[in-house]
Amino acid sequence: MATHTSRTGIGTLGWVLRGAAAGAAGTSALNAVTYLDMVGRGRGTSSTPEQTVEALAEKAHVQIPGDEETRSNRVQGLGPLTGLVAGIGVGVLAGLARAAGFRTPPLVGTALTTAGVLVAANGPMTVLGITDPRTWSTTDWVSDVVPHLAYAAVVRTTMDAFDR
Repeated sequence: MATHTSRTGIGTLGWVLRGAAAGAAGTSALNAVTYLDMVGRGRGTSSTPEQTVEALAEKAHVQIPGDEETRSNRVQGLGPLTGLVAGIGVGVLAGLARAAGFRTPPLVGTALTTAGVLVAANGPMTVLGITDPRTWSTTDWVSDVVPHLAYAAVVRTTMDAFDR
């Protein structure tokens, strides 16, 4: 990594670590909003993360070990981990952008981060044929966008706090 120091005196690695922390905080916000939606509407969990793990393992020719129950439990654990990786990864990208001196007005930054995390979360599932956002209902879109917007707002707020 470059050792460039930004106007705040924070180097690239410092911004990457701050971005990872902001991404983790944003992911917690996304999960909280998602769980509140589940409680409010009485809906179950989505199976798309586990379907994504299954599809990625198949494409990579990687076996997920274990008997039927153990393997299923592993897939159930790996599904949410893909969300953590996406959330922290987008946070790292936000940190790299800060290290490079990229700053936006708050609403623009939140919108860009929302778009980025939506692509990071839904892109692989769309490419793998697990979901097709073109077929989603308004309720489906709201259920997906609102938690990702919460994620982006927390990431943006956290990164702004680090920038002071």
